Amino acid sequence: MADLTNMTIPRHVALILDGNGRWAKKRGLPRTMGHKEGCKTVEKTVEIAARMGIQYLTVYGFSTENWKRSSEEVGALMQLFRFYMVRLLKIASQNNVRVKMIGDRRRFDQDIIDGINRLEEETKENTGLTFVIAVNYGGRDEITRAAARLAADCVAGKAAVSSINEELLASYLDTAGMPDPDLLIRTSGEIRLSNYLLWQLAYTEIYVTDCLWPDFSQEELEKAILQYNSRERRFGGVKA
Repeated sequence: MADLTNMTIPRHVALILDGNGRWAKKRGLPRTMGHKEGCKTVEKTVEIAARMGIQYLTVYGFSTENWKRSSEEVGALMQLFRFYMVRLLKIASQNNVRVKMIGDRRRFDQDIIDGINRLEEETKENTGLTFVIAVNYGGRDEITRAAARLAADCVAGKAAVSSINEELLASYLDTAGMPDPDLLIRTSGEIRLSNYLLWQLAYTEIYVTDCLWPDFSQEELEKAILQYNSRERRFGGVKA
């Protein structure tokens, strides 16, 4: 394991969990087995991140585009989601983790919506890591929904057009009140954002690994943090 003693631990790490299907294919298994193994890796990563002192961990669980997959795969993913919401409640309690969901949950079946609401309600007093799951989430969809709510408030006289700035619009996003990610990790070697946290990733450091998500480990997370510490973050400015 890497020595992170003198390293800066990123406050907020975002993850794009890619490679579940390829992991299963390499082993001659159905894609659903890759997703199941990927869920186990999420569990382990939450515990590792909490121990490391990461304050926010955001994972891309299910995108607005994922509905385009076969009905069999989507159905299997929904069943996995139901199962792991129960597991996550236990893990959150054991590790003092607060759970938050971002995305438009209205498209899910009512029992899944109820499960999401329960997770958020029963963990809201936890003071450790905030674990954020993006479900039925798309960056463009989030910004569109935020703009629509802001416009409605302007029409209703609750907000003035002249007061619109970055801070005001950000307060209407799903991530309102959360810091932007310091580090984005994408597994399986893909180099694209895939409509993920488009507003929030404006100055985030990006780390890509060829590791498939089910194989992601503490060592892989440490490699990303070491790389993060080698970067110089200027946020558009110039080094003095």
